Amino acid sequence: MDRAAGVLLGAACGDALGVPYEFARRLGPDEQPAMIGGGLGPYKPGEYSDDTQMHVCIAAVASTGADLTSPTALDQIARNFHRWRDGGASDIGNQTSGVLRAAKNHKTGTPAQAMTAEADAYTARTRFSAGNGSLMRTGIVALAYLDDADGMVQAATMISSLTHSDPECVEACILWCAGIRTAVLEGHFDGVRDGIALLPEDRQEIWHARLDEAEANPPHHWTRNGYVVTALQAAWSAITNTPVPELAPERGSFPAQHFQLATEAAVRAGDDTDTVAAIAGALLGARWGVSAIPLAWQQAVNGWPTMSGPDLVRLAVLTARKGMDDGDGWPSAPRVKIPGSAGKGYVAQHPADAGVLLGNLPMTEFAGTPPVDAVVSLCRVGQGPIFSSTDIEHVRVWLVDREGENSNLHYALDQAARQVLRLRKEGKRVFLHCVAGRSRTPAVAATYSTLLGTDPRTALTEVWATLGKHWTLLAHPQLHDAVYELAGQQPYRPQSRPRRRFFRKRS
Repeated sequence: MDRAAGVLLGAACGDALGVPYEFARRLGPDEQPAMIGGGLGPYKPGEYSDDTQMHVCIAAVASTGADLTSPTALDQIARNFHRWRDGGASDIGNQTSGVLRAAKNHKTGTPAQAMTAEADAYTARTRFSAGNGSLMRTGIVALAYLDDADGMVQAATMISSLTHSDPECVEACILWCAGIRTAVLEGHFDGVRDGIALLPEDRQEIWHARLDEAEANPPHHWTRNGYVVTALQAAWSAITNTPVPELAPERGSFPAQHFQLATEAAVRAGDDTDTVAAIAGALLGARWGVSAIPLAWQQAVNGWPTMSGPDLVRLAVLTARKGMDDGDGWPSAPRVKIPGSAGKGYVAQHPADAGVLLGNLPMTEFAGTPPVDAVVSLCRVGQGPIFSSTDIEHVRVWLVDREGENSNLHYALDQAARQVLRLRKEGKRVFLHCVAGRSRTPAVAATYSTLLGTDPRTALTEVWATLGKHWTLLAHPQLHDAVYELAGQQPYRPQSRPRRRFFRKRS
């Protein structure tokens, strides 16, 4: 689910990162792209463009659990495209604009039939009908068919063909959806290459050669990437030619950083930067998960109609879950159910910083004006404001308190602690919490202490002394050990009676 949640948000982050540099001077290898806004919009910082706007049009239908190949679903997607063009399109490609305009004046058939007919007519009358405008928006389709590769092929074909029916557009969408589907299910990138088997036999060798070419050249090799093939090649080049960092937490090196590094490489391809990076971001998010997307990017991303990072995650998760929330109401409920195991609400002062409060999820039901300016949540909380009466900064961290469930554990822990550090440097009082406040909360609290200069063993001792009975971190050895490993030390875990013996030595 972490990887599924990363697909739409990954695409949006790539889009927003590329927006400022679209059709401008290509960035050099030492220039750092940033979500500064501007571009062709101009856009606000972190705002995504038409790539994600159209993706959201599809996701709004996919998230209901609908079969995207049904006439009803296709008609609703077509209507969403028209609604977007009429009231939300900050930018729009020539091919998409021409097809949507003609479809609105089409006199026969349903909305989807009219749109497909005009896309076919566009393809028939010009040699330049293989733009990248459908590839940029179809990643969500893979999430709707995680259990049905054939259905995915059919849906990708039909949804691409609403505006881009050229066979090369359809083939590119099938390949990228195949890559995303495999990445979510299996955690690797092989699905793009394997997806060639889903294409007509006489097209397979051509696509193998195109992927070979992408792997043999840097992303900027294709100076014009508005063509769907070169857009795919530039994105694939950015992904495959960007080395995956080794896991060396003490040096700030994490495999999950491949998401950021490869997305930045896609932006450096130049030309249609937002689209290439959006295409790459969808597959990178599918491979590495939302927990690999920098929290600063997750906080910044925004766009039409009124979407932020959590909204995009909700659409992706619902699509993967066939439109269904789980038993706690996640991801749609304004507030997820608080389990009885969370206990009564409690709050404690961080031992190294009085401006950081530690606690549990029940404390977010606090009535009145909360005594903090920001909240860092290490668990699922729901879509509503974290404190209903106050609009304060809210950082959501994907961190699970079960062994083996965090594929990016060290990175997520480090990111969470650094967000606390950032907020404190900005002068904000911070509430740090998870469901019960017993494992994730002390782990991040101790990691934050190490950023302030405390050694990890002392940091853990002090947090334990502060939390008292609200402490079960030693029952989660991977989470506990990561605190030491981030500080470059060997984990210390006692062999017997861990809690009492460990901390008596420090008293």
